[in-house]
Amino acid sequence: MMVLRAGLLGVGMMGRHHARVLREIDGVELVAIADPGGDPHGVAGDLEILPDIDALIGVGIDVAVVAVPTRFHEDAALKLAAAGVHTLVEKPIAHTLDAGRRMVDAFAAAGLVGAVGHIERFNPALQELRRRIEAGELGAVYQVVTRRQGPFPSRIADVGVAKDLASHDVDLTAWVVQSPYERVFAQTAFKSGREHEDMIVITGRTESGVIVNNIVNWLSPMKERVTVVTGEKGAFVADTATGDLTFYANGTIPLEWESVSSFRGVSEGDVTRYAFAKREPLRVEHEAFRDAVLGHTTDVVTMEQGQRTLEVVEAALQSARNGESVVLPAS
Repeated sequence: MMVLRAGLLGVGMMGRHHARVLREIDGVELVAIADPGGDPHGVAGDLEILPDIDALIGVGIDVAVVAVPTRFHEDAALKLAAAGVHTLVEKPIAHTLDAGRRMVDAFAAAGLVGAVGHIERFNPALQELRRRIEAGELGAVYQVVTRRQGPFPSRIADVGVAKDLASHDVDLTAWVVQSPYERVFAQTAFKSGREHEDMIVITGRTESGVIVNNIVNWLSPMKERVTVVTGEKGAFVADTATGDLTFYANGTIPLEWESVSSFRGVSEGDVTRYAFAKREPLRVEHEAFRDAVLGHTTDVVTMEQGQRTLEVVEAALQSARNGESVVLPAS
C-alpha cells in the first residue's frame, strides 16, 4: 500500500485524537503538525510544532486534517486545495455558507478528495442501524428523534450548540434515512450568557416524508447521545455514546385486556439488543478518508454533503430568529 504523508493542523481537544489515530492506521504517516497555540496535550512527540498552515504545506504532504476553530477552516482549506492536498476538515465545514461553498468549489475544481468530519456516520451503532433499515427490517420509516445533551464544553468558543452539536444530528438523520431535510422549524434558548445559543430543538421533515425531531443542548448535567428511528415494524434505539443498538419490535400477540385492546395501535413485542463489532468511529473515519484518497472507496462525508448539513443548520437558526418554518432548496 502506498504510504500517504499526512499533516495535521490543530492539536487541541479534537486534534490530539487525530494525531493518535493518524499514527495508528496503516498506509499513513504523520509527518508534520502545525498549531499556532503550541502543543497543549503533548502529542507532537519527535515532530516540531509548526506555526501555521503555510509551514505545514511546505513540508510536502499528500493529505491533511484540519482541526482548528471553525472560523479558520476556509483559509486553511483553500490553501490546501491550491497546494493539491486531499483534506479532511472537522465539522461543521465552515462558519458561513459562502465560505463552505468556496471550499466545495475549490476541491471540486482541483479534483481532490475534500471530506468533513461528521464522525457519527462512522459510529458502529448507526452503521448497523442503517444496514438493517436498508435490509427492510424496519419496513417504512416514519420518524427519527435524536437527543444530544450534556454539560457545556469549554473548548467551544466560536459557534453555538447548533453548529457544534446539532450538525451531528442533522447529518446522521439524513444519512440513516437516506433523504435530505425538506423543511425545518426551530427554537433556541440563550441561558449561559454567551452570544451563541446553547439550546436548540429542530423539528423537520425529510424529502422522503420522514418526520424529525432533534433535541440538542449543552446545559444538561447528564450526557445523552440517542437516536430513535420508528417505523412500520417497530423502533430502533441507537446509543452512540456506547455503540449499542436495540430493536423494539411491534407485538404480534393479541391483546385481551379490554381497556388496552380498545386502542388501535401497536403493542409491545420482542426486544433485541444486537451484538456486533464496535470499532472506534474516528479510526473508521480516517480509514475511509485514506481509502477515498487512494481511490478504493467513496465512503466519506463529502464537502458537498457537509455544506448541505450547514444549510439545514443555518435554516434552523433562521427559523428560530423569525418564528417561521424554512423550506430548503431541493437536493
